[in-house]
Amino acid sequence: MRLGRAVSRLSRLICCLGLLCLPVLKVFALPIESHYQPGQLVVGWLKPGSQAWLDGEEIAISTAGLLAFGFGRDDAGVHQLQLLTDGHTSTHSLQVMARDYQEQHVKGLASKYVKPDPAVVKRIRQDSRAILDVRDSVHLSNALNGQFMWPVKGRLSGVFGSRRILNGVPKSPHKGIDIAAAEGAPVVAPIAGKVVLVAEDMFYTGKTVMLDHGLGVTSVYAHLQAIKVKQGQILRQGEVLGLLGQTGRATGPHLHFGISWKRKALDPLLVMPQ
Repeated sequence: MRLGRAVSRLSRLICCLGLLCLPVLKVFALPIESHYQPGQLVVGWLKPGSQAWLDGEEIAISTAGLLAFGFGRDDAGVHQLQLLTDGHTSTHSLQVMARDYQEQHVKGLASKYVKPDPAVVKRIRQDSRAILDVRDSVHLSNALNGQFMWPVKGRLSGVFGSRRILNGVPKSPHKGIDIAAAEGAPVVAPIAGKVVLVAEDMFYTGKTVMLDHGLGVTSVYAHLQAIKVKQGQILRQGEVLGLLGQTGRATGPHLHFGISWKRKALDPLLVMPQ
């Protein structure tokens, strides 16, 4: 018992020093993991003042030393991670393993959501530009130093990366997960963040909210029945941001929940408690 308590105290001390993995999240801390998955979010600590680059692109690091990066759906292969700490440079090869994806057939959608008229293409592009503007903005924060929670409880009705066939027409892969639940169910922030997009009527995603969790990591909540937050609002984990609905391109009440690192869509299931 004494030994167990001593180990526990030592573990807490090491954690405070930023040397142990954060709960649930795949955490970067030397030694490097043997392999990673497409869609994986990596969060971890380096000594404050360090620098890091992934495939030559600089990774944002908070003043406390927290960093985050991720691998997209089709990022299988070897990636180069370079670190600079106290004047010492090290380079690590990160192996991202190939992954199989499902094929999802969705029927019953209004034809305008499958083959939109030219008149609404401009609107779709405006929606996409607003989302990309959010994902292109990188802010320093320590909000990711914690464990994600589910934004709503329900049945998983759509998975990340699936090849989507809408009304028989092949479309781009799914960029998040879908959670089916009762219409009007509260949707909460899965981890702390700032409200950086509030849209009442996007063409595909309907009532939509986006949160910025810092370090290039954002999350999106689509098809809401109602939005309960304002632009610029800071949310703590578990605070309600909206009510589940079926606005936009949806065949029933559900939440589309997505996580991104910059413009790379990630798999929310890889950070969610199982």
